[in-house]
Amino acid sequence: MHKDASRVGQSVVMHVCCPDRLPEDVYREVLELLAGLSPVVQALPPGCALVDLKGALHYHGTDAAHLGEMLRVRTVSRLGVDVRVGIGPTITVAATASAQVEGTGGVLAVAPRRVADWLGPLPVRALHGIGPRQAAALRDYGMHSVGRLAAVSPATVQRLLGRRAGRLAADRARGVDPRPVVPQTLPASAAVRADRAGRRGRAGRRGPWRRPGPEPSAHDQDLRAVAYRLMDAAGLQRARLTGIALRAEDLVDAGRVTEQISLDTTRESRLMAEQAMDRVRDRFGPASIGPAAVLPFRRAS
Repeated sequence: MHKDASRVGQSVVMHVCCPDRLPEDVYREVLELLAGLSPVVQALPPGCALVDLKGALHYHGTDAAHLGEMLRVRTVSRLGVDVRVGIGPTITVAATASAQVEGTGGVLAVAPRRVADWLGPLPVRALHGIGPRQAAALRDYGMHSVGRLAAVSPATVQRLLGRRAGRLAADRARGVDPRPVVPQTLPASAAVRADRAGRRGRAGRRGPWRRPGPEPSAHDQDLRAVAYRLMDAAGLQRARLTGIALRAEDLVDAGRVTEQISLDTTRESRLMAEQAMDRVRDRFGPASIGPAAVLPFRRAS
């Protein structure tokens, strides 16, 4: 199927979706496995990716569906993770196909010559890129399926959804999507609790983060200061905040960072206490010590 498509210059796109809430380190390993299939991989965090298979098909000497099954075998055997794989001539078709895979994993490949017949019966909400409100607006005008949407003039769809959104919806319902897969990997980063991120940086496992300031840091106090500044910046909207996520990016090797000698005795004392707490956590576990204000209260018996 896709061997023929590659010979006539037709693009072949794979859309891969991992299980929800997959840890970032496992997601990175999935991306590495994808890079073993094709050099053109576009990460779509937090758990999806696109792969351009056009050149990979000739290299591996097989068809796209088989490559999808190869990927599933590798993710299950090496990572214990199954994936949903959609394959088609465009990003829209491939992404729509992956969403139609039932269960935790599987492969659905749509041949270029079957795109219109395959898309047509799908509910309009199933077309990748159509949001709930757009789908509701289209259904109100009788466009319940992708085939009905494709049969309506683009000008009519533009009047319903807006100029740009309408044009994109009309094109993609017909299987038209000229977007290429753009190689893009995840940056070196860490997304964990503030104290754990600091501990990783101090241990040299990820390296210190670059904070807004004169030098990199891997200390809990600096992360808390960033969080406090974010809260202050919210002003009167602070009451609406339900949580703040801090993400460490632009990480550097801890061994390459020089640290300025500080004359702030209070800060130096806190950093020494931080090192002592790291040693306690290394020996007795991450929950063995921490600020008293966040530890669970236990009544003496």
